[in-house]
Amino acid sequence: MKVCFFTNLLYTSRSNEFIKIISLKFAKTKATFCNIFWGYFMTIQRTFSIIKPDATRRNLTGAINSKIEASGLRIIAQKRIHMSDREAREFYAIHAERPFYNDLVSFMTSGPVVVQVLEGQNAITAYREVMGSTNPSEAADGTIRKEFAEGIEANSVHGSDSIENAAIEIAYFFTNEEIVG
Repeated sequence: MKVCFFTNLLYTSRSNEFIKIISLKFAKTKATFCNIFWGYFMTIQRTFSIIKPDATRRNLTGAINSKIEASGLRIIAQKRIHMSDREAREFYAIHAERPFYNDLVSFMTSGPVVVQVLEGQNAITAYREVMGSTNPSEAADGTIRKEFAEGIEANSVHGSDSIENAAIEIAYFFTNEEIVG
């Protein structure tokens, strides 16, 4: 959410801090000033999303997409696929040594998923806020996981946790030609 305090502070979500505004003399209006600086401090990013088998099985794709779009993010690529065992194992290889790895692979291959590329201002953080906590009982009201998740594993959605991982995850499932936003 955009917040500008014209007296002497401007909040930026890029650095999560307040920046002192020195002068308004170059802006014709306070709104113009806010829009100029807000655009400067915000970053358009892409992030990766998966709508998981528990959600697709219950026909929640449209409801989840509505929450994504209502948050200001755009869906610029999307496809419904059935992950193979190999794809799931490679995609979640980072968890290979963890005790839940085989269960995760089984779950992600148990039905269709919807893979997506999302775009918007600070998309990674924005989508993680819309998703909510991994544990749905700890997720904030109104988040995807609070409303739709069945449990910690069957938590309806996956989202990238960093710019680097977003780039890797997007490239795993999409070619540049498929991203048409």
